[in-house]
This record gives sequence, structure tokens and C-alpha cells, in this order.
Amino acid sequence: MRREDMVADLAVRSTPWDLIVIGGGATGLGIAVDAASRGYGVVLFEQFDFAKGTSSRSTKLVHGGVRYLQQGNVSLVMEALRERGRLLRNAPHLVRDVAFVVPSYEWWESPFYGVGLKVYDLLAGRYGFGASKTLSRREVIEQIPSINPEGLRGGTLYYDGQFDDARLAIQLAATAFKQGATLLNYTPVTGLLKDADGAIHGVTVRDAETGAVHQVAGRVVINATGPFTDGVRRLDRPDAPAIVAPSQGVHLVLDREFLPGDSAIMVPHTDDGRVMFAIPWYDVAVVGTTDTPIESVDIEPRPFAEEIEFILDTANRYLDHPATRNDVRSVFAGIRPLVRAGDGEGGQTAELSRDHSLLIDADSGLLTVAGGKWTTYRKMAEDVVDHAIVLADLEARDCVTRDLPIHGYHQNADRFGRLSFYGSDAVEVENLMQSRTGLASRVHPDLELTVGEVLWGCRKEMARTVDDVLARRSRSLLFDARAAVAAAPRIAEIMARELGRDSGWVQAQVTTFQALAAGYCIAGDG
Repeated sequence: MRREDMVADLAVRSTPWDLIVIGGGATGLGIAVDAASRGYGVVLFEQFDFAKGTSSRSTKLVHGGVRYLQQGNVSLVMEALRERGRLLRNAPHLVRDVAFVVPSYEWWESPFYGVGLKVYDLLAGRYGFGASKTLSRREVIEQIPSINPEGLRGGTLYYDGQFDDARLAIQLAATAFKQGATLLNYTPVTGLLKDADGAIHGVTVRDAETGAVHQVAGRVVINATGPFTDGVRRLDRPDAPAIVAPSQGVHLVLDREFLPGDSAIMVPHTDDGRVMFAIPWYDVAVVGTTDTPIESVDIEPRPFAEEIEFILDTANRYLDHPATRNDVRSVFAGIRPLVRAGDGEGGQTAELSRDHSLLIDADSGLLTVAGGKWTTYRKMAEDVVDHAIVLADLEARDCVTRDLPIHGYHQNADRFGRLSFYGSDAVEVENLMQSRTGLASRVHPDLELTVGEVLWGCRKEMARTVDDVLARRSRSLLFDARAAVAAAPRIAEIMARELGRDSGWVQAQVTTFQALAAGYCIAGDG
């Protein structure tokens, strides 16, 4: 999967594409996989990198949504639980089941949450990951050795899924490519092409690397841009009302000593009415999240000081040894593209729809998908392509993604150790690392990332910037933001040699990444 080949595919195409997809996050990539696997001609354009925004900044959970069950949204829970099971089956190298413990400090909590989680089990049916059960105080401490024992009465255990969001996005891009799709990162859509009647028949795009502008014809254009949905809609209709109510979610990354076991903590009700998680992920612990309404959308959202304090304060009620700002290895923020209420007036964003919505502009034919979440990306994509077929008058073909293995599929990827997230590609990655002296060396003493993996990202996964490598091809920026900053100059030099860039590019990349990564570092307590 090379960007140069994608550019060539775009240049030689002489007939309209069946589908043009705008947006390279979970939804857009899922649509590309679905449509290409049905045999349609698909091109996808992403203004930055695949999963650069929201889709790489999740809580790392593939789940049915216990909170949605509390809200009574049974249909959404059932759909998510089915999709959770399919994702585990189709991408076992990236998805695994995790035990979650709901600690109880009041007498009524264990029976109350126990009943709810039995319903969760029942809804999961054959897609279940394991039966929930009530735990004694001793059993909770065995599962969560770092739990605060003061006042602890017991708890409830249940199972859900965990994944690596950015790595799944890259593997979805590779899957779409294998199915025949063309995908281009760093190619923003700058305009929509319309006929005399105002119907959209293509897009104008700009290759951010070369500055080249292309007019690309297509039978249907799909807006799958998440938080940027309204911006694309206003390329079509400048007066289009907002349909997205953006909400910011923040996560803190701590050392695994704060969560040393293999089980996660789920806090079912925080002070702001949200669910909070503390999750073991690779060699770190991820804690979050918040739900803060925001006015504007930025590709690099920054956490607010009060969000950081809220997470620490809440987490420390459940940790035997409280965490401080000095313990935070990285902090990251993502923006949820929540769908506004029907009257355009959104209340608290925690109450807005996590389900997805499809909108078709009656005049232009622009097909917009908004809302949703990672767990249901595949079903969202299926719905979108089904509508696109009708809208573009394409030959009807059945969806095949329910059982389509995702690139890298391997039933026993754990055998590859740290390289397990590459799945079946791990063998080739290892061979590359051993092919020349120095390629197996780390780029920084505090990071696992090797020189060979940087080359692999450039050669096989369309990595174009230092940010691509440190934030998404690897998760180094999330594991240790300060180490990632220190590694940036070496990464830039490796990439420059591989991509044929000059010293000016190297310096610009280091400067840009260090400014970006500053948002992932927080000042300590002094």
C-alpha cells in the first residue's frame, strides 16, 4: 500500500468512480472496505492522515455500551454487541476480550449492577465474551490489586472488548486497498462539482504534498468526516444548519503500576453522570473520559485543565496509591461528532445520540453519515453503501463484510509478542528489522519502536510525517509523549532518507511535531 501507487490510480482513471468517500476515519474507511468488497469503484480522500482525528483518540474499547443500557437504548446495545463479536472474529490480531470490574462501596451497588450486567449478557447472546458474576471483596482485590480497599464491599465482573483504534484504521485502509479501493491521505477536498441542476457529480481535491489539483468524477459523494461533517455540508450549501454537536473526551495515560493486573475498572456513574474507565492497554493504563461541549472543532484538540483534574480526582477515589500530574505519561483529547436533537437544540452532550444518522440532500444528492462509534463502524458502512447504491443507481450487490477478515488477520497473533498488532504482517516486519544492521534498534531508549518499523510504515502503510509514525503507525506519542518528542529528530531523518526529503523538510517536521506533542504533555505538580 503505497501513496505513489494511489496517486497513479487517480491519474489514469478515465471513468467516474462509483463512490467518492470524503474522510479517512473509522466510518470512511469502513465504507471504502464495504463498497470495494462488493466490487464497486471507490476512491477515498482524507485531508490529513488516516484516523488523524477522533478515530485514533477513543477509549480503546469495542463494547456494547453499558451506559446506553442504562438509558434504555436496547436496540443500540444489541447492535453494538453483535458488531463487537464480528470485529473480534474478523480482526483477532487487534481485538481481545477484557475483564471489567465494577467495584462496590455501597451495599446496594453489587446487586443493582449485577442485574444490569446479566441483561447485558442476555442481549449479547452468542456474541458474548463471557458471563458476568458477583465478586467478593477479596476477589475484587485479586482482580484489581491497586484498588482502594477502604470501604470496599465487593464488585461485579463482566467482559467487553478492547482494541487499538489507529492500528485498526491502518489495517482497514490496507483491506480496502486489497479489495480494489484507492485511498489518498493528505488530499483535502476543496470543492464539489455540480451539474446545471445542482446535482453533485464529483469533487475537487488538492494533493497537499505536490499542490496538484484534480477534478474527480463520481456517481455519488459520501461525507464521512466526523466532527468536520458540517464543514463539508457547507461546501454544498453554505447555509446548511449544523447537525453535529461536538463534545470533547479526554484520556490520561499512566504507568501500568496504577493498574498492574489484566482487569479494567469501570465506574458506572461519575459526578458529571458519565461512565469512567481505567483500562490496561499495552504497557500503560488509559483512564477516562470526559464529555465537554465545545464550540469549535480542531484537528488537534487540547484538554482543558479542569478535565485533567476531573479524571485524576475521580480515578483516585478508586486507586490505593493516588496518581498525580507528575505520573501522566501522555494526555490525549478526541472530539465526538454527536448528532444534534431533531429540533437543532442539543442538551447535555452525554445525552445526545451515539447512534448514526444518514442524510441525503434533496437537491445535490450529497450523502452524509454522522454520529456512531467505532464498535458499529461496519454496520454504519453497510447502511451507507446500501443507500449509495440506490442514490447512484448502481447494480445491487450484497454486503460481504460481516465475515470479511481484516488485513493482518491471524488467530494467534500473540505469538509475535510486541509485534502482534501487525498480525500476519509481523513476519515481514521482523524480516525487515533483521535485514540490515541497525534496523532492529530502538529510535529512543524509552520507546519500543524500531528503525525497521519506521521504514515499514513509510513503505507499506503510507506514513508521510513524523506524526503519522509516532502517533498512529506506532502509539509512541500516547505511550510516552516526552520520549516521542525526543525521538522526533531521528524519526524525521530516517523518513527523509526513505521518502527522498531534504534537510528543510526534516527541520519543519521536527518543529511541527514538537508543537503538536506539547498538547500531549502536561506540567507536573512541581
